[in-house]
Amino acid sequence: MPRASVIRAAGCVLWRRAPGGIELALVHRPKYDDWSLPKGKLKRGEDPLLGALREVLEETGMHCAVGARLPTSHYVVDGRPKEVRYWSAEMTGGFFEPNREVDQLAWLPPGEARERLTQERDRPLVDALVAALGLCP
Repeated sequence: MPRASVIRAAGCVLWRRAPGGIELALVHRPKYDDWSLPKGKLKRGEDPLLGALREVLEETGMHCAVGARLPTSHYVVDGRPKEVRYWSAEMTGGFFEPNREVDQLAWLPPGEARERLTQERDRPLVDALVAALGLCP
């Protein structure tokens, strides 16, 4: 399939330090009634990393420090292939306000985050983050 037909998106597995470990940010999207990682479509010509940071800020209100590159997710949406590039990102500040796209933000330990994610394809990204941070699962 020509590269132009691929839906390009990017996001982050956003995390913060918490007593006894870390917590991951999951967003609830009322349009789909699902829990996912902050991500979104890239603008034409947009650098994937810059797009990932823009999406995190838009969806969560959080600023972050980028960490390790995580696996890219590939799936099909409405008959078109979609590619979502991900990075690890530590929250450095910010404030969540519900908006049109995201009405809830949940900070959860990795195991709980993994369970709450709606799409099975997102769960390996939690494992990849834990491995990238050198934590025990």
